[in-house]
Amino acid sequence: MSSHFDVVIIGAGAAGLMCAAEAGKRGRKTLVIEHAKKPGRKILISGGGRCNFTNYDVSANNFLCQNPHFVKSALSQYTNWDFISLVSKYGIDFEERDHGQLFCLSADEADKNPAKKIVEMLLSECDLPNVSQWYRCDVQDINKTDTGFSFHSISATKEHTGEITCDSLVIATGGLSMPKLGATPFGYKVAEQFGLPVINTTAGLVPFTLHKEDKEDFAELSGIAIPAEITAQDGTVFKEALLFTHRGLSGPSVLQVSSFWKAGQTVTVNLIPEIDVLDLLTQSREKHPNQSLKNTLAKVLPKRLVEVLIDRKMLVDKPLKQFNAKELDAIDHQLQHWQVLPNGTEGYRTAEVTLGGVDTDYLSSKTMQCKNIEGLYFIGEVMDVSGWLGGYNFQWAWSSGFVAGQWV
Repeated sequence: MSSHFDVVIIGAGAAGLMCAAEAGKRGRKTLVIEHAKKPGRKILISGGGRCNFTNYDVSANNFLCQNPHFVKSALSQYTNWDFISLVSKYGIDFEERDHGQLFCLSADEADKNPAKKIVEMLLSECDLPNVSQWYRCDVQDINKTDTGFSFHSISATKEHTGEITCDSLVIATGGLSMPKLGATPFGYKVAEQFGLPVINTTAGLVPFTLHKEDKEDFAELSGIAIPAEITAQDGTVFKEALLFTHRGLSGPSVLQVSSFWKAGQTVTVNLIPEIDVLDLLTQSREKHPNQSLKNTLAKVLPKRLVEVLIDRKMLVDKPLKQFNAKELDAIDHQLQHWQVLPNGTEGYRTAEVTLGGVDTDYLSSKTMQCKNIEGLYFIGEVMDVSGWLGGYNFQWAWSSGFVAGQWV
């Protein structure tokens, strides 16, 4: 079997489906080809099945990229408001959570996976006579031809096995995060085949693991969450919840700062960012001089956490009247500047995004096309663009997919 398409998009995730819909609307004969059984697998599990699909406040500052200006064009061509309008057009209910994050809402108690509405919406947008979707297909032997590209499709069902040719080829295969969903380095290999550099990849938006002694000390706090402010060594600060786990530290603040952390670096944790600890201790010493430090801090921190800090000799428990002003200052500093040296991260297994990827210096920020290879496009997570936690990575998928769809 030999087939020709105007556009072939490899990858049926968020960016790939968005690109297919836009190419299809332009009348392009389009094929989406995917090695998994179903489309949008990452969409379906995101946000606990509720899909944090974008954010009310999106700017280039919410993205990590070696060229920080690269994202500006696509984000302006297809904004968060454009996607919100699309969601509203399909009557999908959503809610705003902290920091402008937008999540799908369940229609009723039986609806445990409202994220599927986003996938259904994208598939509806792709439901055009000139758009085909092939699943359980592997792509092999990609070659540049005089008029475009050729490759072999290997179908698990044998239905779509054969040579495929196309004018435009779009790589929308994502990064390495969450390999259980089928993540592979396929997109990076294609880039390297055609001479595009790939920025070293690491896991981003991922929990920290702790060294053995720290892990053992804090394991009993697993499941406890507190408001915290975490600062990376480069000065980047995030103020959100911190969650203790049986492996280390997680929660939104940890996931956010993990994208700015490098192996061997410490992070600084403010355990009580909303309270003037020194004022609390000073006033409590005046009013309740015989009250212990542990019982005083247990008013503003989980008691079990205070006990662990005491056991680790980060704090000394005794009546407040036995502390002088200098010692109270030291306690205040300790709680606001807890130095944590992670052992590492949980890696791609639980990472929400992949840092690094195809070097954007070799791509057009206006079209997502390779500057030196006509007809070859990269969109979504496969390139060196990573968003913060909060719907930004999906917005990049929508924006980059839309932009490429106008040109392929």
